[in-house]
Amino acid sequence: METITVNRKELKKIIRETFEEVLSDSKDLISEALIEAMEDIGLAKAMESGKTGQYFDTSEFKEKLATRIKRIK
Repeated sequence: METITVNRKELKKIIRETFEEVLSDSKDLISEALIEAMEDIGLAKAMESGKTGQYFDTSEFKEKLATRIKRIK
């Protein structure tokens, strides 16, 4: 096996390019994960609100959720 020497600047560039490639290749997966996480957070907040007796309309919740999801896309 051959040893390769890479200086700090070159290594940083290689890591950055690899990271950008991974993010761009898995953009849909990351987007879906973020949307699902936001839905879970919204549901948890809705459940917590329900425990305190503060109720709100389901359609209002869905509208707010859709608006927030559109912002991240």
